[in-house]
Amino acid sequence: MGSEPPGSPQVVEDGGEEDEEELSGGEEAEFRSSSGRGSLLTRRGITLRVLLKDGLVEPGDGVLAIHYLGKNFVGDLLNDGKIRWVETGQIFNSPSAWATHCKRLVNPAKKSGCGWASVRYRGQKLAQYKTTWLHKYQPSADMSMVSEEDDDEDEEEGKAAVQADEKNKNNKPDVMVSRRADRERIPVRYCSLGTRDAARDPHTLVELSAFSAINRFQPFNVAVSSNVLLLMDFHCHLTTSEVVGYLGGRWDTNTQLLTVLRAFPCRTRLADRDTASAVEEEICQNLFMRGLSLVGWYHSHPRGPALPSLQDIDSQMDHQLRLQGSNNGFQPCLGIICGPYYHGNQGVASTITPFWVVPPPEQRPNDYGIPVAVEVTYVQDNFLTSDVLNEMMLLVDYYRMAPDLVQFNQYWCPETTMLDKVKVMHIEIKKSSNSLSKCLFDNESVSAGLSELPRPQRPGLLADLRACL
Repeated sequence: MGSEPPGSPQVVEDGGEEDEEELSGGEEAEFRSSSGRGSLLTRRGITLRVLLKDGLVEPGDGVLAIHYLGKNFVGDLLNDGKIRWVETGQIFNSPSAWATHCKRLVNPAKKSGCGWASVRYRGQKLAQYKTTWLHKYQPSADMSMVSEEDDDEDEEEGKAAVQADEKNKNNKPDVMVSRRADRERIPVRYCSLGTRDAARDPHTLVELSAFSAINRFQPFNVAVSSNVLLLMDFHCHLTTSEVVGYLGGRWDTNTQLLTVLRAFPCRTRLADRDTASAVEEEICQNLFMRGLSLVGWYHSHPRGPALPSLQDIDSQMDHQLRLQGSNNGFQPCLGIICGPYYHGNQGVASTITPFWVVPPPEQRPNDYGIPVAVEVTYVQDNFLTSDVLNEMMLLVDYYRMAPDLVQFNQYWCPETTMLDKVKVMHIEIKKSSNSLSKCLFDNESVSAGLSELPRPQRPGLLADLRACL
Protein backbone atom coordinates (compact mmCIF):
# COMPACT_ATOMS: atom_id res chain seq x y z
CA MET A 1 0.00 0.00 0.00
CA GLY A 2 1.35 3.40 -0.95
CA SER A 3 4.66 2.04 -2.30
CA GLU A 4 6.33 3.66 -5.26
CA PRO A 5 5.74 1.93 -8.63
CA PRO A 6 8.66 0.54 -10.63
CA GLY A 7 10.28 2.73 -13.21
CA SER A 8 10.33 6.49 -13.32
CA PRO A 9 6.84 7.84 -13.89
CA GLN A 10 6.25 11.39 -14.99
CA VAL A 11 6.03 13.87 -12.13
CA VAL A 12 3.58 16.70 -12.70
CA GLU A 13 4.15 19.92 -10.81
CA ASP A 14 1.78 22.30 -12.58
CA GLY A 15 -0.99 23.07 -10.14
CA GLY A 16 -2.02 26.57 -11.10
CA GLU A 17 -1.98 29.42 -8.64
CA GLU A 18 -2.85 27.28 -5.67
CA ASP A 19 0.23 25.13 -6.04
CA GLU A 20 2.06 27.83 -4.09
CA GLU A 21 0.68 26.43 -0.85
CA GLU A 22 2.73 23.23 -1.20
CA LEU A 23 6.18 23.37 0.37
CA SER A 24 9.10 21.25 -0.76
CA GLY A 25 10.50 18.72 1.71
CA GLY A 26 13.45 20.98 2.61
CA GLU A 27 11.26 24.07 3.02
CA GLU A 28 8.86 22.12 5.20
CA ALA A 29 11.62 20.82 7.47
CA GLU A 30 13.09 24.31 7.78
CA PHE A 31 9.65 25.76 8.49
CA ARG A 32 8.94 23.19 11.21
CA SER A 33 12.30 23.61 12.89
CA SER A 34 11.95 27.37 12.95
CA SER A 35 8.34 27.59 14.01
CA GLY A 36 7.45 24.35 15.78
CA ARG A 37 3.90 23.57 16.83
CA GLY A 38 3.94 26.35 19.36
CA SER A 39 3.81 28.88 16.53
CA LEU A 40 0.91 29.32 14.14
CA LEU A 41 1.33 27.34 10.95
CA THR A 42 0.12 29.19 7.88
CA ARG A 43 -2.16 27.49 5.39
CA ARG A 44 0.86 27.17 3.08
CA GLY A 45 2.60 25.02 5.67
CA ILE A 46 -0.12 22.37 6.10
CA THR A 47 0.66 19.86 3.36
CA LEU A 48 -0.10 16.19 2.79
CA ARG A 49 3.31 15.43 4.25
CA VAL A 50 2.27 17.19 7.48
CA LEU A 51 -0.96 15.21 7.67
CA LEU A 52 0.94 11.96 7.01
CA LYS A 53 3.61 12.67 9.62
CA ASP A 54 0.99 13.49 12.24
CA GLY A 55 -1.13 10.45 11.48
CA LEU A 56 -4.30 12.14 10.24
CA VAL A 57 -4.06 10.31 6.91
CA GLU A 58 -2.26 7.16 5.79
CA PRO A 59 -0.70 6.10 2.49
CA GLY A 60 -2.90 3.81 0.46
CA ASP A 61 -4.05 2.69 -2.96
CA GLY A 62 -7.21 4.32 -4.29
CA VAL A 63 -7.84 6.40 -1.15
CA LEU A 64 -8.02 9.73 -3.03
CA ALA A 65 -10.78 10.77 -5.38
CA ILE A 66 -11.98 13.75 -7.43
CA HIS A 67 -15.57 14.12 -8.65
CA TYR A 68 -15.85 16.89 -11.21
CA LEU A 69 -18.69 17.62 -13.64
CA GLY A 70 -19.78 14.00 -13.71
CA LYS A 71 -16.26 12.57 -14.09
CA ASN A 72 -14.46 10.51 -11.43
CA PHE A 73 -10.70 10.30 -10.88
CA VAL A 74 -8.97 7.96 -8.42
CA GLY A 75 -5.49 8.36 -6.95
CA ASP A 76 -3.04 6.61 -4.62
CA LEU A 77 -1.51 8.48 -1.68
CA LEU A 78 2.20 7.69 -1.54
CA ASN A 79 4.45 7.61 1.51
CA ASP A 80 6.13 10.92 0.62
CA GLY A 81 2.83 12.79 0.27
CA LYS A 82 2.75 12.67 -3.51
CA ILE A 83 -0.26 11.44 -5.49
CA ARG A 84 -0.25 8.75 -8.17
CA TRP A 85 -3.14 8.92 -10.65
CA VAL A 86 -4.37 5.34 -10.99
CA GLU A 87 -5.40 5.62 -14.64
CA THR A 88 -2.02 6.73 -16.02
CA GLY A 89 0.49 6.22 -13.22
CA GLN A 90 1.48 9.92 -13.33
CA ILE A 91 2.87 11.33 -10.09
CA PHE A 92 1.67 14.71 -8.78
CA ASN A 93 3.40 16.74 -6.09
CA SER A 94 0.24 18.17 -4.56
CA PRO A 95 -3.57 17.89 -4.49
CA SER A 96 -3.74 21.15 -6.45
CA ALA A 97 -1.51 19.85 -9.24
CA TRP A 98 -3.58 16.67 -9.58
CA ALA A 99 -6.93 18.50 -9.36
CA THR A 100 -5.88 21.09 -11.94
CA HIS A 101 -4.65 18.42 -14.34
CA CYS A 102 -7.82 16.32 -14.06
CA LYS A 103 -10.18 19.28 -14.31
CA ARG A 104 -8.46 20.66 -17.38
CA LEU A 105 -9.09 17.34 -19.10
CA VAL A 106 -12.81 17.91 -18.56
CA ASN A 107 -12.80 21.70 -18.83
CA PRO A 108 -9.75 23.10 -20.69
CA ALA A 109 -10.61 26.63 -19.52
CA LYS A 110 -10.07 25.66 -15.88
CA LYS A 111 -7.26 27.76 -14.43
CA SER A 112 -6.68 26.12 -11.04
CA GLY A 113 -7.78 23.02 -9.19
CA CYS A 114 -8.36 24.09 -5.58
CA GLY A 115 -7.08 20.67 -4.58
CA TRP A 116 -7.88 20.81 -0.87
CA ALA A 117 -11.54 21.46 -1.63
CA SER A 118 -11.76 19.07 -4.58
CA VAL A 119 -9.75 16.02 -3.52
CA ARG A 120 -11.36 13.61 -1.05
CA TYR A 121 -9.50 11.19 1.19
CA ARG A 122 -11.69 8.15 1.96
CA GLY A 123 -14.79 10.18 1.11
CA GLN A 124 -13.92 13.32 3.11
CA LYS A 125 -12.52 16.57 1.71
CA LEU A 126 -8.82 17.11 2.39
CA ALA A 127 -9.78 20.60 3.62
CA GLN A 128 -11.56 18.92 6.55
CA TYR A 129 -8.33 17.14 7.54
CA LYS A 130 -6.53 20.46 7.41
CA THR A 131 -9.15 21.91 9.76
CA THR A 132 -8.79 18.90 12.07
CA TRP A 133 -5.02 19.42 12.20
CA LEU A 134 -5.48 23.06 13.21
CA HIS A 135 -8.08 22.18 15.85
CA LYS A 136 -5.74 19.54 17.30
CA TYR A 137 -2.39 21.31 17.22
CA GLN A 138 -3.28 25.01 16.98
CA PRO A 139 -6.77 25.48 18.46
CA SER A 140 -6.25 29.23 18.62
CA ALA A 141 -5.54 29.50 14.90
CA ASP A 142 -7.82 31.47 12.60
CA MET A 143 -9.82 28.89 10.65
CA SER A 144 -9.74 31.14 7.62
CA MET A 145 -6.12 30.06 7.22
CA VAL A 146 -7.27 26.58 6.21
CA SER A 147 -8.02 27.58 2.65
CA GLU A 148 -9.71 30.71 1.52
CA GLU A 149 -10.35 29.16 -1.89
CA ASP A 150 -12.26 26.11 -0.58
CA ASP A 151 -15.62 27.89 -0.42
CA ASP A 152 -14.97 29.53 -3.77
CA GLU A 153 -14.50 26.13 -5.39
CA ASP A 154 -17.67 24.79 -3.82
CA GLU A 155 -19.54 27.87 -4.95
CA GLU A 156 -18.22 27.58 -8.50
CA GLU A 157 -19.13 23.91 -8.86
CA GLY A 158 -22.40 24.54 -7.05
CA LYS A 159 -23.30 27.15 -9.69
CA ALA A 160 -22.44 24.67 -12.41
CA ALA A 161 -24.70 22.10 -10.77
CA VAL A 162 -27.54 24.61 -10.50
CA GLN A 163 -27.16 25.56 -14.16
CA ALA A 164 -27.25 21.89 -15.10
CA ASP A 165 -30.35 21.37 -12.98
CA GLU A 166 -32.08 24.32 -14.64
CA LYS A 167 -31.18 22.96 -18.06
CA ASN A 168 -32.52 19.51 -17.28
CA LYS A 169 -35.36 20.33 -14.89
CA ASN A 170 -37.97 19.38 -17.46
CA ASN A 171 -36.32 16.01 -17.99
CA LYS A 172 -35.03 14.97 -14.58
CA PRO A 173 -36.07 15.83 -11.01
CA ASP A 174 -33.50 17.36 -8.68
CA VAL A 175 -31.02 15.18 -6.85
CA MET A 176 -32.54 14.46 -3.46
CA VAL A 177 -29.36 14.41 -1.38
CA SER A 178 -26.63 16.77 -2.52
CA ARG A 179 -23.04 15.88 -1.72
CA ARG A 180 -22.65 19.08 0.25
CA ALA A 181 -25.50 17.91 2.53
CA ASP A 182 -23.48 14.89 3.65
CA ARG A 183 -22.27 15.18 7.22
CA GLU A 184 -18.57 16.00 7.03
CA ARG A 185 -17.63 14.09 10.17
CA ILE A 186 -14.08 12.82 9.95
CA PRO A 187 -13.57 9.54 11.85
CA VAL A 188 -10.83 9.44 14.45
CA ARG A 189 -8.59 6.57 15.42
CA TYR A 190 -9.35 4.78 18.66
CA CYS A 191 -5.79 5.35 19.89
CA SER A 192 -6.38 9.11 19.74
CA LEU A 193 -9.34 9.03 22.16
CA GLY A 194 -7.58 8.39 25.47
CA THR A 195 -9.54 8.65 28.71
CA ARG A 196 -13.22 9.54 28.63
CA ASP A 197 -13.89 13.25 28.34
CA ALA A 198 -17.37 14.62 29.08
CA ALA A 199 -16.65 17.56 26.77
CA ARG A 200 -16.09 15.28 23.76
CA ASP A 201 -18.87 15.20 21.16
CA PRO A 202 -20.75 11.87 21.59
CA HIS A 203 -21.37 11.83 17.82
CA THR A 204 -17.62 11.62 17.10
CA LEU A 205 -17.09 8.73 14.67
CA VAL A 206 -14.40 6.16 15.42
CA GLU A 207 -12.55 3.98 12.93
CA LEU A 208 -12.91 0.24 13.45
CA SER A 209 -9.93 -1.81 14.53
CA ALA A 210 -9.21 -5.38 13.44
CA PHE A 211 -9.12 -8.14 16.05
CA SER A 212 -5.57 -8.89 14.92
CA ALA A 213 -4.56 -5.27 15.58
CA ILE A 214 -5.36 -5.73 19.29
CA ASN A 215 -3.75 -9.20 19.42
CA ARG A 216 -7.04 -11.09 19.59
CA PHE A 217 -9.02 -13.55 17.55
CA GLN A 218 -12.67 -12.99 16.72
CA PRO A 219 -14.32 -15.06 19.51
CA PHE A 220 -17.32 -16.15 17.42
CA ASN A 221 -18.41 -16.77 13.84
CA VAL A 222 -21.39 -14.98 12.30
CA ALA A 223 -23.79 -16.00 9.53
CA VAL A 224 -26.40 -13.48 8.35
CA SER A 225 -29.41 -14.29 6.19
CA SER A 226 -29.76 -12.26 2.98
CA ASN A 227 -33.40 -11.56 3.93
CA VAL A 228 -32.10 -9.85 7.07
CA LEU A 229 -29.89 -7.58 4.97
CA LEU A 230 -32.75 -6.83 2.59
CA LEU A 231 -35.28 -5.84 5.26
CA MET A 232 -32.74 -3.88 7.28
CA ASP A 233 -31.46 -1.96 4.25
CA PHE A 234 -35.01 -1.34 3.00
CA HIS A 235 -35.95 0.16 6.38
CA CYS A 236 -32.91 2.45 6.33
CA HIS A 237 -33.67 3.62 2.76
CA LEU A 238 -37.24 4.77 3.49
CA THR A 239 -36.42 7.84 5.55
CA THR A 240 -33.80 10.55 5.85
CA SER A 241 -33.96 10.19 9.65
CA GLU A 242 -32.09 7.63 11.73
CA VAL A 243 -33.84 4.31 12.32
CA VAL A 244 -33.24 1.38 14.66
CA GLY A 245 -34.22 -2.29 14.80
CA TYR A 246 -33.32 -5.59 16.45
CA LEU A 247 -31.87 -8.86 15.18
CA GLY A 248 -33.18 -12.31 16.03
CA GLY A 249 -31.36 -15.61 15.63
CA ARG A 250 -29.61 -18.41 17.47
CA TRP A 251 -26.34 -18.84 19.33
CA ASP A 252 -24.68 -22.26 19.28
CA THR A 253 -22.20 -22.57 22.13
CA ASN A 254 -20.71 -25.78 20.69
CA THR A 255 -19.78 -24.32 17.31
CA GLN A 256 -19.48 -20.72 18.53
CA LEU A 257 -21.71 -19.72 15.62
CA LEU A 258 -24.11 -16.78 15.78
CA THR A 259 -26.81 -17.11 13.12
CA VAL A 260 -28.88 -13.99 12.36
CA LEU A 261 -32.22 -15.08 10.87
CA ARG A 262 -34.65 -12.17 11.24
CA ALA A 263 -34.64 -8.38 11.38
CA PHE A 264 -37.28 -6.63 13.46
CA PRO A 265 -37.59 -2.94 12.50
CA CYS A 266 -38.83 -0.55 15.18
CA ARG A 267 -41.78 1.29 13.68
CA THR A 268 -41.47 4.25 15.99
CA ARG A 269 -39.70 7.59 16.31
CA LEU A 270 -36.58 7.19 18.38
CA ALA A 271 -37.52 10.02 20.74
CA ASP A 272 -40.99 8.54 21.46
CA ARG A 273 -40.21 6.37 24.47
CA ASP A 274 -43.85 5.54 25.17
CA THR A 275 -44.37 4.06 21.72
CA ALA A 276 -40.92 2.45 21.81
CA SER A 277 -41.88 0.34 24.81
CA ALA A 278 -44.93 -1.07 23.04
CA VAL A 279 -42.95 -1.76 19.85
CA GLU A 280 -40.18 -3.52 21.75
CA GLU A 281 -42.74 -5.63 23.61
CA GLU A 282 -44.24 -6.70 20.27
CA ILE A 283 -40.77 -7.63 19.00
CA CYS A 284 -40.19 -9.57 22.20
CA GLN A 285 -43.33 -11.62 21.57
CA ASN A 286 -42.35 -12.23 17.92
CA LEU A 287 -38.98 -13.55 19.03
CA PHE A 288 -40.62 -15.88 21.56
CA MET A 289 -43.19 -17.24 19.08
CA ARG A 290 -40.50 -18.01 16.49
CA GLY A 291 -38.17 -19.66 18.98
CA LEU A 292 -35.48 -17.05 18.37
CA SER A 293 -33.16 -15.20 20.70
CA LEU A 294 -32.19 -11.57 20.62
CA VAL A 295 -28.73 -11.56 19.03
CA GLY A 296 -28.13 -7.92 18.08
CA TRP A 297 -29.41 -4.61 16.80
CA TYR A 298 -28.99 -2.29 13.84
CA HIS A 299 -29.35 1.41 13.16
CA SER A 300 -28.68 3.83 10.31
CA HIS A 301 -26.42 6.77 9.65
CA PRO A 302 -28.51 8.16 6.78
CA ARG A 303 -26.01 10.65 5.33
CA GLY A 304 -22.81 9.80 7.16
CA PRO A 305 -20.19 7.04 7.18
CA ALA A 306 -21.31 3.66 8.50
CA LEU A 307 -18.92 3.83 11.46
CA PRO A 308 -19.81 3.81 15.17
CA SER A 309 -19.96 7.02 17.16
CA LEU A 310 -18.86 7.23 20.77
CA GLN A 311 -22.55 6.99 21.68
CA ASP A 312 -22.90 3.87 19.52
CA ILE A 313 -19.86 2.30 21.21
CA ASP A 314 -21.38 2.83 24.67
CA SER A 315 -24.78 1.52 23.48
CA GLN A 316 -23.18 -1.58 21.98
CA MET A 317 -21.23 -2.28 25.15
CA ASP A 318 -24.42 -1.89 27.19
CA HIS A 319 -26.25 -4.32 24.91
CA GLN A 320 -23.42 -6.87 25.15
CA LEU A 321 -23.55 -6.76 28.95
CA ARG A 322 -27.33 -7.10 29.02
CA LEU A 323 -27.31 -10.16 26.77
CA GLN A 324 -24.58 -11.74 28.84
CA GLY A 325 -26.85 -11.59 31.91
CA SER A 326 -25.91 -12.48 35.45
CA ASN A 327 -24.63 -16.03 34.82
CA ASN A 328 -21.43 -14.70 33.21
CA GLY A 329 -22.01 -16.95 30.21
CA PHE A 330 -20.80 -15.65 26.87
CA GLN A 331 -23.30 -14.73 24.17
CA PRO A 332 -22.27 -12.24 21.51
CA CYS A 333 -24.44 -9.27 20.60
CA LEU A 334 -23.88 -8.09 17.03
CA GLY A 335 -24.15 -4.41 16.13
CA ILE A 336 -24.74 -3.36 12.50
CA ILE A 337 -24.63 0.16 11.05
CA CYS A 338 -26.19 0.88 7.67
CA GLY A 339 -25.19 3.96 5.65
CA PRO A 340 -27.69 4.30 2.77
CA TYR A 341 -27.30 7.89 1.55
CA TYR A 342 -23.65 8.77 2.13
CA HIS A 343 -21.95 9.90 -1.08
CA GLY A 344 -18.63 8.55 0.15
CA ASN A 345 -19.92 4.99 -0.32
CA GLN A 346 -18.49 2.93 -3.14
CA GLY A 347 -21.19 2.75 -5.81
CA VAL A 348 -24.90 3.14 -5.15
CA ALA A 349 -25.30 0.32 -2.61
CA SER A 350 -25.37 1.01 1.11
CA THR A 351 -22.34 0.39 3.30
CA ILE A 352 -23.16 -2.31 5.88
CA THR A 353 -20.81 -2.41 8.88
CA PRO A 354 -21.03 -5.25 11.44
CA PHE A 355 -19.10 -4.41 14.62
CA TRP A 356 -18.46 -5.46 18.19
CA VAL A 357 -16.87 -3.71 21.17
CA VAL A 358 -13.96 -5.07 23.19
CA PRO A 359 -13.90 -3.73 26.78
CA PRO A 360 -11.00 -1.38 27.59
CA PRO A 361 -7.96 -2.84 29.39
CA GLU A 362 -8.45 -3.48 33.11
CA GLN A 363 -5.70 -1.02 33.95
CA ARG A 364 -7.58 1.71 32.02
CA PRO A 365 -11.22 1.31 33.10
CA ASN A 366 -12.09 4.90 32.16
CA ASP A 367 -11.22 4.44 28.49
CA TYR A 368 -13.82 3.86 25.79
CA GLY A 369 -14.52 0.36 24.55
CA ILE A 370 -12.62 -0.67 21.43
CA PRO A 371 -14.84 -0.96 18.32
CA VAL A 372 -13.72 -3.83 16.10
CA ALA A 373 -14.85 -5.03 12.67
CA VAL A 374 -16.65 -8.38 12.64
CA GLU A 375 -16.15 -10.81 9.78
CA VAL A 376 -19.51 -12.09 8.59
CA THR A 377 -20.66 -14.80 6.19
CA TYR A 378 -23.78 -13.86 4.22
CA VAL A 379 -26.13 -16.76 3.45
CA GLN A 380 -28.31 -16.38 0.34
CA ASP A 381 -31.98 -17.20 0.94
CA ASN A 382 -33.83 -18.94 -1.87
CA PHE A 383 -36.85 -16.64 -1.75
CA LEU A 384 -38.37 -13.64 -0.02
CA THR A 385 -40.57 -14.87 2.83
CA SER A 386 -44.09 -13.64 3.45
CA ASP A 387 -42.98 -12.38 6.88
CA VAL A 388 -40.41 -10.09 5.26
CA LEU A 389 -42.85 -8.83 2.64
CA ASN A 390 -45.46 -8.14 5.31
CA GLU A 391 -42.91 -6.25 7.39
CA MET A 392 -41.98 -4.15 4.36
CA MET A 393 -45.63 -3.28 3.76
CA LEU A 394 -46.01 -2.24 7.41
CA LEU A 395 -42.95 0.02 7.08
CA VAL A 396 -44.38 1.61 3.94
CA ASP A 397 -47.66 2.29 5.75
CA TYR A 398 -45.80 3.75 8.72
CA TYR A 399 -43.70 6.20 6.69
CA ARG A 400 -46.23 6.93 3.92
CA MET A 401 -47.24 10.39 5.15
CA ALA A 402 -44.03 11.18 7.07
CA PRO A 403 -42.27 14.47 6.23
CA ASP A 404 -38.92 12.66 6.11
CA LEU A 405 -40.04 10.00 3.62
CA VAL A 406 -37.55 9.66 0.77
CA GLN A 407 -38.91 10.80 -2.59
CA PHE A 408 -38.11 7.91 -4.90
CA ASN A 409 -38.79 9.72 -8.17
CA GLN A 410 -35.84 12.00 -7.48
CA TYR A 411 -32.25 11.31 -8.49
CA TRP A 412 -29.49 9.94 -6.31
CA CYS A 413 -26.91 10.69 -8.99
CA PRO A 414 -27.25 11.89 -12.60
CA GLU A 415 -28.07 8.45 -14.03
CA THR A 416 -29.70 6.72 -11.04
CA THR A 417 -33.05 7.45 -9.42
CA MET A 418 -33.73 6.74 -5.78
CA LEU A 419 -35.93 3.86 -6.90
CA ASP A 420 -33.09 2.41 -8.96
CA LYS A 421 -30.81 2.74 -5.95
CA VAL A 422 -33.22 0.75 -3.78
CA LYS A 423 -33.46 -1.96 -6.44
CA VAL A 424 -29.72 -2.44 -6.19
CA MET A 425 -30.27 -3.80 -2.67
CA HIS A 426 -31.72 -7.08 -3.76
CA ILE A 427 -33.17 -8.37 -7.00
CA GLU A 428 -35.97 -9.97 -5.01
CA ILE A 429 -37.60 -6.56 -4.60
CA LYS A 430 -38.07 -6.40 -8.36
CA LYS A 431 -39.15 -10.02 -8.69
CA SER A 432 -41.39 -10.53 -5.68
CA SER A 433 -42.96 -7.24 -4.66
CA ASN A 434 -44.60 -5.47 -7.59
CA SER A 435 -47.54 -4.54 -5.38
CA LEU A 436 -45.14 -3.21 -2.79
CA SER A 437 -43.34 -1.05 -5.35
CA LYS A 438 -46.64 0.33 -6.66
CA CYS A 439 -47.71 1.18 -3.12
CA LEU A 440 -44.41 2.73 -2.17
CA PHE A 441 -43.64 4.74 -5.27
CA ASP A 442 -47.10 6.15 -5.94
CA ASN A 443 -46.10 9.80 -5.65
CA GLU A 444 -49.70 10.94 -5.24
CA SER A 445 -49.99 9.03 -1.99
CA VAL A 446 -46.87 10.32 -0.24
CA SER A 447 -45.87 13.66 1.19
CA ALA A 448 -43.85 15.85 -1.17
CA GLY A 449 -41.78 17.49 1.57
CA LEU A 450 -38.47 16.41 3.04
CA SER A 451 -37.29 17.47 6.47
CA GLU A 452 -34.42 16.26 8.60
CA LEU A 453 -35.74 15.67 12.11
CA PRO A 454 -33.59 16.44 15.16
CA ARG A 455 -31.28 13.58 16.08
CA PRO A 456 -33.01 11.82 19.01
CA GLN A 457 -31.66 9.54 21.69
CA ARG A 458 -31.72 5.85 20.77
CA PRO A 459 -33.98 3.67 22.98
CA GLY A 460 -32.24 1.03 25.06
CA LEU A 461 -32.95 -2.69 24.96
CA LEU A 462 -35.83 -3.92 27.08
CA ALA A 463 -34.39 -4.53 30.53
CA ASP A 464 -36.55 -7.64 30.94
CA LEU A 465 -36.16 -8.95 27.37
CA ARG A 466 -34.03 -11.86 28.52
CA ALA A 467 -36.96 -13.21 30.52
CA CYS A 468 -38.96 -13.58 27.31
CA LEU A 469 -36.34 -15.63 25.49
